[in-house]
Amino acid sequence: MQSFPSLPSTAETPDLFESGHLWIQELVVGAPLRFRLEPSGQVTFAGRERRFEDPPPSLRAAVRHVRERLDRAALMAVARDPSEVVFYGVATRHEGVDYDWERLPPFLGTDVHAAERQGFLPPDVVERTFERVGLDPVDAVEKEVRATDFDPADYDLPASAWYDGPAAGVVIRNKTGGRAAIRGDVRGDPGELQGDPAELAEAVVTPARVRRVDGEDFDERLDRVLDAGYREEHARLPEVDGRAFRSAVVERVRELGRE
Repeated sequence: MQSFPSLPSTAETPDLFESGHLWIQELVVGAPLRFRLEPSGQVTFAGRERRFEDPPPSLRAAVRHVRERLDRAALMAVARDPSEVVFYGVATRHEGVDYDWERLPPFLGTDVHAAERQGFLPPDVVERTFERVGLDPVDAVEKEVRATDFDPADYDLPASAWYDGPAAGVVIRNKTGGRAAIRGDVRGDPGELQGDPAELAEAVVTPARVRRVDGEDFDERLDRVLDAGYREEHARLPEVDGRAFRSAVVERVRELGRE
């Protein structure tokens, strides 16, 4: 797959503000995730550096979300060879910003690379493409801003669309591939959860998380609760024995299911 595009600072890209029009998009913190649809119909995933078949625990919610939501028929309708189209985005997880996890999708799309177009698509086409294939694009704060009217040195970060606080930053893009980022200092230190696997399971498997997946069979509920816990507590979870933690989570889910 094509690598992620670089995201320099505005100081490194003065020509971005000399002509044309800009899109201003919210920068949501998380982990880089890209995927494509193979000729076999299988969706393959990669992080920033490498492809993986078994995603890390904190990315499982995003991978599941893409697999369940991706409209393969729509993708095949917009691309002659879907395997030549690579989708890029952020797997949203707790990295010091406590978003509203029930509203924030596990995956937000940021870019599309199409071999037949010989590069990354412009932001307006990217937005429409993600929406057409059933996935959420990253939020646009402003669209079609005159580049000469935008002063990055005098720009105040907007409120986030995903929690009661300022955005972690913005990505500024034009339609010819130029881009830059303005980053804010909004990440806090959530502190690390302490305790044995049973205590960690009690902290991670909350009644609210169990209620979100109510109605699934037990194994499915268990997997979804675990995926949500790893995603939403990523910044707080210490290194744990995965097998012991899963066993403790099983008991916790069963206990809450009896209430």
